Amino acid sequence: MPTDRRTLLRAAGAAALAVPAGAMAPRAFAPDPEALLRDPSAICRTAATAGGGAYAAPGPRRKLKLSFNANSICTVGALVAQQRGFFERNNLDVELVNFGGSTDQLLEAIATGKSDAGIGMALRWLKPLEQGFDVRISTAIHGGCMRLFSRKGSGIESVADLRGKTLGVTDMAAPDKNFFGIVAAKLGLDPETDITYRVFPADLLGEALKRGDAQAITLGDPMAWILRERDDLHEIANNLSGEYADRACCILGIRGSLLREDRAAARAVTGALLETQDWVHANPEEAAAIFLPNARNTNAAQLAAMLRSHTHGDHPHGHVLHGQLAAYIEELKLVRVIRPNTNAQRLATRIYADVLSEAPA
Repeated sequence: MPTDRRTLLRAAGAAALAVPAGAMAPRAFAPDPEALLRDPSAICRTAATAGGGAYAAPGPRRKLKLSFNANSICTVGALVAQQRGFFERNNLDVELVNFGGSTDQLLEAIATGKSDAGIGMALRWLKPLEQGFDVRISTAIHGGCMRLFSRKGSGIESVADLRGKTLGVTDMAAPDKNFFGIVAAKLGLDPETDITYRVFPADLLGEALKRGDAQAITLGDPMAWILRERDDLHEIANNLSGEYADRACCILGIRGSLLREDRAAARAVTGALLETQDWVHANPEEAAAIFLPNARNTNAAQLAAMLRSHTHGDHPHGHVLHGQLAAYIEELKLVRVIRPNTNAQRLATRIYADVLSEAPA
């Protein structure tokens, strides 16, 4: 990217802070310049974060249902958006639905209108979306939250050291299992034959590691963070390591019929959540306090630290997200999840809807 554009974006990020105090969040923050280079519209969202409402749908207030996992800190934005009024200011009346079923059940619920939108993990959604659910991804939410651990002194210091080892996972389709399988494949391992997988309940993965039933474990926050701190584990890698530093993991999906019938509503719920993500990025302590009633065996300080380690202020859409989705689709072929003859660019185009770059209808 030309240096002059980079300089302009840095300056624009600083200029966002010059907006009169009444138009800004109580705790204004400078957008990450590198994040702005990937998503320049974050400048505008930053200035709107205090009040929100930049994506308000015209006309009558829309009633929508948003499905999310209330126990996953990745979806903190849904709770914050409701409690801090971001949905309301974008002319939405959103009912939050705590969904604990399988990914296929969630996508079916969205596709059939039982829910209008849902938050999930790209690496868990892409296979069922390949199979044809009428759901479109409208934005990424953030990156970070999947972690790989070993015991200190075990000699397992990198993903390459998983060769011949047993990896404890929560299920065989878990996004973190697939992610670190992809990383292993890129390092020359065969993720199906060079690594043995054993499934354990999330709250027993730490014990499995202690007993030697697994030499490494992988899972997502908040449990991953809690286990690392409680058991003094070595964090081998996470999904912001190396080439994945800019890659999002959590996404928002919209039912296809909503996009066709009321695209302005789809844009409003997408934009409301992105305004919220910027607020979470600027106010991790307050966001942690909102999420705390949904968290077990942790405290607000731990939750705030988790949020700061994620990339809530960097949530790509447009061609950047399209490219990330295509990359994930291609990479999932390495772990035999996506069919080898699937055209990654074509599938990414089919499952993505760029509602944010369009003016409301």
